[in-house]
Amino acid sequence: MDSLNRMAVELVDEAIDFADELNVAAYELDSGATVLDFGVEADGGVEAGLLLAEIQTAGLATVQTRMGRVTGAPVPHVELSTDHPAVALLCSQKAGWELDTETFEGLGSGPARALVGEEREFEAVGYYDEFDLTVLCVESTTLPDDDVVARVADRANVNESAVFLPTCALGSTVGSVTTAARAGELAMFRLLELGYDPTDVLSVSASAPVAPVSYDETTAMGRTNDALAYGGEVHLTVAEEFDRFDQVPSVAADQYGTPFGEIFADADYDFYDLDESVFAPASLTVDVVNGPTYAYGEVREDLLAESFDFVGRAGAEEGDPDADADADAA
Repeated sequence: MDSLNRMAVELVDEAIDFADELNVAAYELDSGATVLDFGVEADGGVEAGLLLAEIQTAGLATVQTRMGRVTGAPVPHVELSTDHPAVALLCSQKAGWELDTETFEGLGSGPARALVGEEREFEAVGYYDEFDLTVLCVESTTLPDDDVVARVADRANVNESAVFLPTCALGSTVGSVTTAARAGELAMFRLLELGYDPTDVLSVSASAPVAPVSYDETTAMGRTNDALAYGGEVHLTVAEEFDRFDQVPSVAADQYGTPFGEIFADADYDFYDLDESVFAPASLTVDVVNGPTYAYGEVREDLLAESFDFVGRAGAEEGDPDADADADAA
């Protein structure tokens, strides 16, 4: 397989070339590194979010939108599919790099992680990258500076001028879109945690609703995670049986049914103090090649409507004329 970072850099070049059309902005820092603002000070948008999700998966996934419904109301959904799930989702897309300095706080995902290769995913998958340019996608409310660049360059063993940092806030359109693209990644990570060999997953198709944007990061964190835990749907094609597929979806978590806003508050908003089982898609279908097909979990539209703060359609069921009449009257 070609270098993840090389493939991601090609997509970054596309973002730079079409920055105006995407409503994003590119800046060259004193170090020579490039920061791309996808949704901190720049507006970004749905198309920018789709491109950033492609960058996060190093071009190994097809990412697109479709219209779906939540309690009868039209809501955009993001669909992602890949035939390289272990590498694309675990070794690239997963957000596993804390970026904390005296002046900056953020979370990194993308193929730069594969140049470091210290997380357990890389040993499990057996993939490590080598390239002289690198891309780390950053989630933060501020744009990275040269201190962040220096840390990334040092760990990835590249020159500072070879670092590209596409950045967005979670509380942005791009933040909502890229998070909705993570349903498949959550399923892959849960399988890894449960002891399944991720290289036995042959393909992943996933979908999740795009959470309404809130510029309050705490609200955004709750909504985007609810979109996955109560609206994320995943289909896996796998090569081997497993007796714990039923523990992958969010229904298996002890805190299932609780909005993420409450879960985060109970943990004093310490992301790393949460049980990892809460980060899971709502429903899962597993097609074992030449074997059975398993289906677990369910979408909870009532919880999504509550989290998304719907007015007029909350609690409505598709095809319910009484609920539709009440909504029209409101």
